[in-house]
Amino acid sequence: MNYIELIGFAAASLTTFSFLPQAIKIYKTRSTKDISLLTFLTTTCGIALWLTYGILINSYPLIASNIISFSLAASILSFKIRYG
Repeated sequence: MNYIELIGFAAASLTTFSFLPQAIKIYKTRSTKDISLLTFLTTTCGIALWLTYGILINSYPLIASNIISFSLAASILSFKIRYG
């Protein structure tokens, strides 16, 4: 693995795991009143497109981070739809 991929994995890790505290808080409180449905809908769709792009160009940092990001964003979105 070269240093460019390491930078990609570092950036992907930071942006991916930024969703984790929000997902945990929503899971614990079952409250989504302070988040925007439109924001998480567009974010989830954007992440799905980034994942598709990563697969098409065979970029492991993009694929790995966007699988995790999509899972977290989609769970937040589903909580927003269910509890919002």
